[in-house]
Amino acid sequence: MAHYLLAIDQGTTSSRAIVFSAQGLPVARAQQEFKQYFPKDGWVEHDGEEIWLSTLKVCREAIEQSGLNPAEIAAIGITNQRETTLVWDAVTGTPIHPAIVWQDRRTADYCAELKAAGHEVDVANRTGLLIDPYFSATKLCWILKNVPGARERAERGELRFGTVDSFLLWRLTGGKVHRTDATNASRTLLFNIHSQQWDETLLRLFGIPASLLPEVLDCAAEFGTTDAALLGASIPVRGMAGDQQAALIGQACFQPGMVKSTYGTGCFMIQNTGDRPVTSRNRLLTTVGYRLGGKVTYAVEGSIFVAGAAVQWLRDGIKLISHARDSEALAEQTGDACGVYLVPAFTGLGAPYWDPRARGAIFGLTRDTGIKEIVTAGLQSVCYQTRDLLEAMGQDGAAPPSALRVDGGMVENNWVMQFLADILGVPVERPEVTETTALGVAYLAGLQAGLYRDLDEVASHWHRQQRFLPRMAESHRQKLYEGWLDAVKRVRSEA
Repeated sequence: MAHYLLAIDQGTTSSRAIVFSAQGLPVARAQQEFKQYFPKDGWVEHDGEEIWLSTLKVCREAIEQSGLNPAEIAAIGITNQRETTLVWDAVTGTPIHPAIVWQDRRTADYCAELKAAGHEVDVANRTGLLIDPYFSATKLCWILKNVPGARERAERGELRFGTVDSFLLWRLTGGKVHRTDATNASRTLLFNIHSQQWDETLLRLFGIPASLLPEVLDCAAEFGTTDAALLGASIPVRGMAGDQQAALIGQACFQPGMVKSTYGTGCFMIQNTGDRPVTSRNRLLTTVGYRLGGKVTYAVEGSIFVAGAAVQWLRDGIKLISHARDSEALAEQTGDACGVYLVPAFTGLGAPYWDPRARGAIFGLTRDTGIKEIVTAGLQSVCYQTRDLLEAMGQDGAAPPSALRVDGGMVENNWVMQFLADILGVPVERPEVTETTALGVAYLAGLQAGLYRDLDEVASHWHRQQRFLPRMAESHRQKLYEGWLDAVKRVRSEA
């Protein structure tokens, strides 16, 4: 019996593939960055072909590095940047427009019109989401309206819509399968999280032909089988989840009340709320945490648009550092009270503000301010935004977590993790395997393949690598956070 799993982790700035053993340990990995396109202010695009080719390349490299025969891989799991929207030809699989990325703000005016028309409450009741450019529906509307002939072709059934998971599945199966899972569907603004169906009222509201949409399955299911010519064998795709829900699974947050926070391009904090959807009073999102065996586990989520992207901007945008890892040493030199605040609202502010027109700024500059202070402020901004989310969850009635489980590229930075524990006043736990997004979808594929009995067996594989305990005085913690709130207030478009 095959005992290995291949996880495809298609992210916002890179595509990765990791081969895992049945014990949840990485055996081989490959990664490739791809180009980001910014055609106008607030617009963010990807080339769908670059996404596909980079994904195929890293899959082949990871399998080759593992030394395995492709037939030894029991299943593939796909996890992906959520909300990013593609529309492609139903025969050729060729995208008709660049992928519109989740960070893209081009539909802000349309969203404002929908809210002014009084649709937000009904949309939120059906989807758990807010009307915001972040989600897929208005991006899809934009493509149908602005690409010549797109709407007519869609109504004739000649086009397909999907988030990145669906697009990759389509390509991997040679165009035979058009499917997604419940977590990705729940981020489109078109899926009713209560009935677990595409919502006809929402399809009418947004003018979306149903023929565009993929079939929605559980997160662990038989999604399809890869074309043997692509990876050297026909490998079943048996797991699928949006990246943040995959990380929830990889962090083994299976009990209501457990919280994880992922630090990639953005930062996403998710709390498991069990079998009942919880409506936030503080503009957090109600979403599908995962769906297994037809049973839905719900979650509350706070989404921050810029986390690791702030470090990427410091490196590539204004070239204050040569490598992301350089930021840790600079912050250690600076300390936590540099007096500078960087609000990275490059594409607006996410939860709990939801202000698409806010823009970034740096405050507190003096003649003494240098590179290390600005870099430190960039790192701190990620931690302050995390506290914004934790505060919102607390105001919704959630008890403070006994610990925050963290993952993603930024958690390798010990200075950031200590400052995070300090500003939250909560222990921060970093797992032994920090690739929890890829690991989570590997677990899903393994569940469907029979490598794991149940979620309890999956949870037994989680191990803590390091625990960061708060050590900052409460008065200092509050002073720093109040400075952050003042800085955010200054960049708000409503201020």
